[in-house]
Amino acid sequence: MATTNDLKNGMVLKLDNGQLWSVVEFQHVKPGKGGAFVRTKLKHVLSGKVVDKTFNAGTKVETATVDKRGMQFSYKDGSDFVFMDTDTFEQMPISPEVVGDAANYLLEGFEAVVAIYEGQALYVELPASVELVIEYTEPGVQGDRSTGGTKPARLETGYEIAVPLFITTGEKVKVDTRDGGYLGRVNS
Repeated sequence: MATTNDLKNGMVLKLDNGQLWSVVEFQHVKPGKGGAFVRTKLKHVLSGKVVDKTFNAGTKVETATVDKRGMQFSYKDGSDFVFMDTDTFEQMPISPEVVGDAANYLLEGFEAVVAIYEGQALYVELPASVELVIEYTEPGVQGDRSTGGTKPARLETGYEIAVPLFITTGEKVKVDTRDGGYLGRVNS
């Protein structure tokens, strides 16, 4: 148990019949009249739904101990993604629903953070950007500039993103894992 005065970003709370909510942001408000309160923005850990919730200052809230472990993506077993704990070498199959959009950027050997609560994986967190090779894109045409249009390109994971016209097949690019945006070329 903790009070609303102890809230921090990233803390996971157990609210509404045991549902897990992560604190995205919080603000202590002390109006000139009346009691102080805490305004929060909470994200549902499983569904990703974000809600605003206000608590009276000092209200007790139940916290959930979520274990965030560094894991390495090993392979795909049927529809499940198998991750290996980099400390214990224990393997853990994770369903595609839990992996979510992270599946678009996973290659064997990629490091990720897996949040685990009571032995169950809640979500997979990738770094803000990853470096992947362009598996195929239409060839560039003379006159293509660095500014201007984009074209579709298929990454080595099979995911398709929009890249500038001058990018060619086989090039390594940096991709934003939050929105799938092209961030730039990687010079090796």
